[in-house]
Amino acid sequence: MKVEAAFIFVAPNTDMNRHKSDISTDILNLHVVGVSNYAEGTEVAVKLVDEGVKVIELCAGFGNEGVAVITRAVHGRARVGAVKFDCHPGLDFKSGDELFA
Repeated sequence: MKVEAAFIFVAPNTDMNRHKSDISTDILNLHVVGVSNYAEGTEVAVKLVDEGVKVIELCAGFGNEGVAVITRAVHGRARVGAVKFDCHPGLDFKSGDELFA
């Protein structure tokens, strides 16, 4: 049985319907989706969990508040983890909480 997992990244001007990809290996189906803010991240996370995803990893663009928002949105139906930077180098060294919350 394959693990159904997702990686969600957040960046300005990202289209959640266009900036996505699926990667399948012998043990993993990974759904990669880009979103432009935390609200879209929540929408995508809930949809993916409804479709069977059990593990979600969030990019470092999601600050502490962003990780909490997504974690609450999936209500324990999936495990949520995050890559972390104190200030993201791809976002002018700001936290996603400052930009997207």
